[in-house]
This record gives sequence, C-alpha cells and structure tokens, in this order.
Amino acid sequence: MGSSAEPATAAVVVIGNEILSGRTVDANLPYLARELNALGIRLREARFVPDDEAMIVEAVNACRQRWAYVFTTGGIGPTHDDITAAAVARAFNRRLVRHPEAERRLRAYYPPERLNEARLKMADMPEGAELIDNPVSVAPGFRIENVYVLAGIPRVAQAMFEGIRRTLAGGPPIVSASVLLFAPEGEIAAPLAALQKRFPDVEIGSYPFFRFDRPGTSIVLRGTDRTRLEEALTCLRNIAAELGIDTAEEAAASGTRQE
Repeated sequence: MGSSAEPATAAVVVIGNEILSGRTVDANLPYLARELNALGIRLREARFVPDDEAMIVEAVNACRQRWAYVFTTGGIGPTHDDITAAAVARAFNRRLVRHPEAERRLRAYYPPERLNEARLKMADMPEGAELIDNPVSVAPGFRIENVYVLAGIPRVAQAMFEGIRRTLAGGPPIVSASVLLFAPEGEIAAPLAALQKRFPDVEIGSYPFFRFDRPGTSIVLRGTDRTRLEEALTCLRNIAAELGIDTAEEAAASGTRQE
C-alpha cells in the first residue's frame, strides 16, 4: 500500500466506554501516531467510539474504505462488553468463529482449572482472520484485510504493533521541527500563510501558548524532505528577525527530528 506519489494513510479507532467517560486516559493513539509517522504512514483520522456494536461497525467501515490502514484498540478481552471482534465480523459481513490456532494458544497458556468459556471467547474472530501475536498475555489480536485489531492495554497493544511493523508498507519517514515565536498568532498569520504558499510540501501548523509570562506561538513544520524542511525553517527564522520577533527552539525538537 502507498507509493512515493501517494503516501500511505491510516486511521485509528479507539474503542471503550472507559475512554469516553474520562476514567481512562488513552495512550494508544499517541503511540500509534508516532510509530506510523516513523514508518512514513500518515495518520489521517482518529475516532473514539463506545462499546456499541453499531457504532464500531460504522466507524470501521467508514475508515477502511477511505484509508490504507485501520487500527482498532480495545474491546477484545473476555468480558461481556468486549464486542470488537463481533463488530468487526459484522462490518465485513463474516461469521464470528472460534479461531483454532488462537484457541490452541489459550489452552496451552492457561492451566485447565483457569481456562473458562470467558477466556476462550478471546479466540472468537471473524472467519478468515489472520492472527496478530501477543507476546505479553498470549490472547492474540487479528487482521482482516486492511483492519488491524489490537488490544486496549497499552503494553499489549504496543507489543502487537511491534510484531506487525515490518509488514506495513509506508514511505519516507516524516521529519519535523518546532520553533517558538514570541508573538500572538494574529500578528504572524499573514507571514505564515505566505510561507505555507511558498512551501506547499511542508505542513506548517501554529499553536498559541503563554510561557515565561509571554504570549507566543509554537510553529511546527512537518514533511518528508529534510532539505525542504530546513529551507522553510530558515525562512521562518528570517521572517521572525525581520519582524523583530524573539524566537526559541522547542526543547523537544532540537531543530529537526524524525517522528
């Protein structure tokens, strides 16, 4: 998937009532965004949906038809509210079946006295699904076409992603740079618009802040061509100097970095 002309794209669907209630802070979306960027895969959409089958089906179907990759997190555990596998099966109009290899792994992992029907439920997947290994707690995720179904527990989701990383086709890694301009957005909006027009291949975002008792704007530049990024960064600094605006490098950026 993806080519030099058309960068690979992705969406993430975060599933779980606990996320939407605020009880749990999601850590999977930031992780996946960073890792996909490093692979040259552009994360274009993120959705947060509750443990509701119809809403999961709608989100998965909408995203898989629009983007090259879809990653879901959450809802593949042993309890009654873990309905992601059934929802994905419905989205693809496939039967939900017990995957024999997933069942074998669960039976090998749990002693007989601890293996119950609830745990075996974690082997139920859409017919024809391919397993995604879980080196942390055995119960696998799965892939069906361009949809990758991962666990919700961050440590497990990350281990699953590491296992499939090499199978994902991306493009040039995305690099970024950040600079602090000590001026309100309204004062630099026009020069930034002109800079963006000059460098259409570099994404330029502006984010207001109030630091060191001063208002300002964090300017983030992103792209796949490091040379063009450096040229845009130099132009930005020159613009700030011409306008008499103080600047500072973002501590986390140190000029340019690969995301």
